[in-house]
Amino acid sequence: MAIASAVCNSFKQQILVGTHDFTATSGDDFKLALYTSSASLGAGTTAYSSSNEISNTSGSAYSAGGKTIVSVTPALDGTVAVCDFADISFTSASFTANGCLIYNDTQADKAVCTVAFGGDKTVSSGTFTIQFPAAGASTAIVRIA
Repeated sequence: MAIASAVCNSFKQQILVGTHDFTATSGDDFKLALYTSSASLGAGTTAYSSSNEISNTSGSAYSAGGKTIVSVTPALDGTVAVCDFADISFTSASFTANGCLIYNDTQADKAVCTVAFGGDKTVSSGTFTIQFPAAGASTAIVRIA
């Protein structure tokens, strides 16, 4: 099992039928769930699942299902449509994560994309922060060329 960074195939089709709304102020609610190295996530992922999701080793920084992320209204960067998210932090955290799933909580937990962290990332009684790259044509987490 492994986590691979990918835009989910089901998401690609759902975009064409208008399932997802990334508009910042009135769009759908998106969440980010963290997973262990035992998870199998990638292009074939279709929805959020709690299987192999992380758990706190102490404290309550992380809850099942992850945390809501704030979308920045999509824009064009040249000829590429891009969407960015505000950075997200889990404070007073103690856990190990290997990757994450971004999913649409409003639309039956449909998967958007998976992100591999390149190995286990551990935090012990600290802050675990995910910094999203700038919403550029070659750097945005969600981009359509």
